[in-house]
Parts: sequence; C-alpha cells; structure tokens
Amino acid sequence: MGNPVMWFEVASRDREGMKGFYGGMFDWRMNDMEAMPYTGVETGGEGIPGGIGSAPEGNDGHVTFYVEVEDVEAGLAKAESLGGTRVMGPMDIPSGKIGLFADPEGHVIGLMNMSGDLGASRAELRSPK
Repeated sequence: MGNPVMWFEVASRDREGMKGFYGGMFDWRMNDMEAMPYTGVETGGEGIPGGIGSAPEGNDGHVTFYVEVEDVEAGLAKAESLGGTRVMGPMDIPSGKIGLFADPEGHVIGLMNMSGDLGASRAELRSPK
C-alpha cells in the first residue's frame, strides 16, 4: 500500500484574507493555533484536514499536500536521490515533523510524520478545537 495523503496547506501572503476567502467559499471552520501562526481548517469530517499559514518572507505562497512517511529525513533524501530538491526540513511542528521537496518539475510536496511527544491523532487533526 502506498503512503497516504494526509494534509493540505495554503501558505499565503495574507493569511487573514485567505481564511475569509476559503471559509466563505467552502464553509470551512477556521481554528487559529496557539503554538504557531497557523490556522487549522475543519471541513466537517469529510476529506483530509488542512491548514492556512503565512508564506515565508519574499515568497508568493503555495498550495501543497503532505504525504505521511515514517522518517521525514529519509523521505527527503529519497526525493533528492530521484532528482528532486530539498526545500525545507525536517522541521519540528506541534504534531510531529515536516519537510518539503520540489519534484524534478518544481512542484512542492510535503512530507509529514506524526510521532513522539509532539504527536496528535488523525482524529484531532480532522476536528481541530
């Protein structure tokens, strides 16, 4: 069985504006996280969970999805061995670790592992408080 897609992300120059846009467009409930400047998206229990964050300074933003892996560092190394480019990470986040790579055509894809003391269950991600 292949690795599942488990998260989507919209990183934008105007996080507050994007919260309003996507909340209005899709009736998503937004939940700002206390641990970081990030907003969890609650879709009502259908589909995959996601979030809206701020793009890094000087970046136009992006939309990406995250694939669950056992080891983010190993996944980034594998992407590089197949012709991809490491963009970021691994980096600790409240629910585990993430990393980003660009495929050979430049599409940015995320890797995520939810484990250890930072871990959160998938049910918690699907229904942020």
